[in-house]
Amino acid sequence: MIVAVEGLERRYGAVRALKGIDLALEPGGITGLLGPNGAGKTTLVETLEGLREPTAGRVRVLGLDPIRDGKKLRLRVGAQLQSTSIPPDLTCAEVLGIHASFYPRGRARPVAEVLERVALTPKARALVRTLSGGQRQRLALAMAILHGPELLLLDEPTTGLDPTARRGLHDLVRRLRDDGCTVLLTTHYIEEAEQLCDRVVVLREGGIVADGSPFELLQRAGGSSTLWIACSGPFDPAPLIAAGAAPQGVDGAHHRFVTRDPAAAVVALGDMLRGQGLTLTDLRMKRPTLEDVYLELVGPEPVEAGDA
Repeated sequence: MIVAVEGLERRYGAVRALKGIDLALEPGGITGLLGPNGAGKTTLVETLEGLREPTAGRVRVLGLDPIRDGKKLRLRVGAQLQSTSIPPDLTCAEVLGIHASFYPRGRARPVAEVLERVALTPKARALVRTLSGGQRQRLALAMAILHGPELLLLDEPTTGLDPTARRGLHDLVRRLRDDGCTVLLTTHYIEEAEQLCDRVVVLREGGIVADGSPFELLQRAGGSSTLWIACSGPFDPAPLIAAGAAPQGVDGAHHRFVTRDPAAAVVALGDMLRGQGLTLTDLRMKRPTLEDVYLELVGPEPVEAGDA
């Protein structure tokens, strides 16, 4: 077991930032932590890193206690924080060289190898202050993976990056997963979690409200799909309605329906077309997204809590 958390609580005075969290991570895969500001994401990650001491509960990372065994754990875990302060007048190679000196001899990978891994070889002699935002994030990731961690903790690693830089960082994280590294990341980007993560854990007000693969969460939510249908002439929607599709009006040439069973609606549509002698001229469908599920779980308003 990579991470084993049981009944984890963290209080800040009267505020309960984490309320009895149970979480287990098996080796491998990318797990995303989602939730509004104040949900407890950063507090949970910092507790796993050993930066926050639990108020109650049990926490084990790679079989170790993050507080008592912090020194041993730092040799096996990598972390990239929301914001990494890097000396601006050092080169990328110098930054990694200094960082490598913090580890026992032979523990850190060669600097050139890590720079190549994060696609920064051409910037090896470039000063940090000359790097773009995406390049700085890749350098911060290089610092986090320099010692070949078994678990990588990423706290909103793509915040502020443009789409190209974000996609590049996604590719790097996927390659780390494919090489056997277990990744836990927090993110505010629902689309990022849907595309990148094998598993998604949603926090709200310090508790877990959903846990599963993006597909499982979509299936579990059972949200409604929208169908836009255009035919060669007027039609009687009775077969569609009987299949559970509710009419929602007309958008230009398209009749709009919502349904929780789009497969049944499409079958009914075929029967309707044959029975009424019509030709389908256009069919469009929008299924629920992970963002729809997320908003259903946490609501549209940010939750105020003690995620310090």
